[in-house]
Amino acid sequence: MDSKYIFVTGGVTSSLGKGIISASLAKLLQARGLSVTIQKFDPYINIDPGTLNPYEHGECFVTDDGAETDLDLGHYERFLNIPTSQANNVTTGKIYNHVITQERQGAYLGKTVQVVPHITDEIKRRLLLLGQTGVYDIVITEIGGCVGDIESLPFIEAVRQLRWELPQSDSLVIHLTLLPYLRAAGELKTKPTQHSVKALSEAGVQPDILVCRSEHPIPLEMRKKIALFCNVKVNSVIESLDAETIYDVPLMMKKEKLDDRVIKKLKVAGKHELNLDSWKEFLGRLKNPTEEVNIALVGKYVELPDAYKSIIEAFIHGGAANECKVRIKTIQSEYITPDNIDMLLGKSDGILVAPGFGSRGFEGKLEAIKYVRERNIPFLGICLGMQCAAVEFARNVLGLSDAASTEMNPDTTNPVIDLMEGQKDITQKGGTMRLGAYICELKKGSRAQHIYGKTKISERHRHRYEFNNQYLQAFEEKGMLATGINPETNLVEVIELQNHPWFVAAQYHPELKSTVLNPHPLFVKFIKAAIHHTKTKNDYLKG
Repeated sequence: MDSKYIFVTGGVTSSLGKGIISASLAKLLQARGLSVTIQKFDPYINIDPGTLNPYEHGECFVTDDGAETDLDLGHYERFLNIPTSQANNVTTGKIYNHVITQERQGAYLGKTVQVVPHITDEIKRRLLLLGQTGVYDIVITEIGGCVGDIESLPFIEAVRQLRWELPQSDSLVIHLTLLPYLRAAGELKTKPTQHSVKALSEAGVQPDILVCRSEHPIPLEMRKKIALFCNVKVNSVIESLDAETIYDVPLMMKKEKLDDRVIKKLKVAGKHELNLDSWKEFLGRLKNPTEEVNIALVGKYVELPDAYKSIIEAFIHGGAANECKVRIKTIQSEYITPDNIDMLLGKSDGILVAPGFGSRGFEGKLEAIKYVRERNIPFLGICLGMQCAAVEFARNVLGLSDAASTEMNPDTTNPVIDLMEGQKDITQKGGTMRLGAYICELKKGSRAQHIYGKTKISERHRHRYEFNNQYLQAFEEKGMLATGINPETNLVEVIELQNHPWFVAAQYHPELKSTVLNPHPLFVKFIKAAIHHTKTKNDYLKG
């Protein structure tokens, strides 16, 4: 059959959870045997989020094929357990960049290039791209931003045109909106939703289904009122209450029969009965932990949890696999000093030093790593976290007092971390790092090989700097081993410390591949080590 298209828009306010609703619906359709993918269309003019500060837009998610994308693609992968690609994230910047390039090449034969039809045609082409591969039964497209925003208008117009061009049962629009609760009046209010739907309708798009975010259950009478004013059926007014965890949302949407409404409207049949057994098993382990550990997440963007979204979710997956509640304490590395480190990290059962760019907070990360190395606390370093582990070891074990990364100190005489050879002549920032999935070979008998259970792995990267192999022999002689190597470039991918209970650091980003059904082994084993640490610590205190 031809692919069917679902468009998800949002109104009233941002951050209502379009990505989670899209991923949850996709999960329910997938659980019926349908092949589903999700794409995100973002209205900002950046080509991609690669050059955005995490405080602006949360973490930058990276796909296997090296796309720097919106963090919602992480949700799509975690829920569906299938990889996304360059085609799954499109921005206004990409659209305009393509159209302007075409114009410069004379592709429009002297025509005046305009938003309609040229920009909207390019949006439509990309909206249909994944559906035309023949791989997917259903393509869900999340339109970023809010209805009524100036920058969203071309996307809404493209959806209007497509709905007119496609057969009636081949597309539908889901509009996510907010029902605010006014405490003084003691009731939910529908007016913002009515205005939001009116704005969408004025742009020529009538929603088929309304998903209403609310802090309180929506009475039937209110659903009838919304249906009447917004031109939708009463059973297409879907309640979306605040959830204990985002992983509850698929079951909540199933209870509201969102997937039933979608299947009827698109006239598509599931290939088998809905099966969410593995999802429910995961939720059972997540909500009924038998263990508990405290993990310190040391980073420079901790004020915004979305900056480390994939890491936090990977801890949830790994925690559930261990039937363990992982309590994450975020610590601003900029404020760590030798004087306060015991107070900040003393109660931690494991410490993760997070990725990042720039010198702010670098010295604090080194202090944290020195602390865990000397006190035998389980440690996981990711990307810059691995580079920090190398610098700390060089300074405090090898005695190279000015050891540094040339990112932080270009004049160091001991550049244990240096710019990659292929990065030295690059001046343009966007999309020029080492990006995407690369093969890594793990040494037999190493902790890394034991963690993964195999010697050949593929992991995703996002970095410019690397371990300087001139120092490798000195490191290994003192017990810091390189146990993961890229076979083509000889790049050090994994380092681990001998004579330490659990000290592993990776140049790549393992968190990007962790999903509900396949929690990442590094996080699973790190949490297991933290459980062991807390038990031995408690036994020692009792003794």
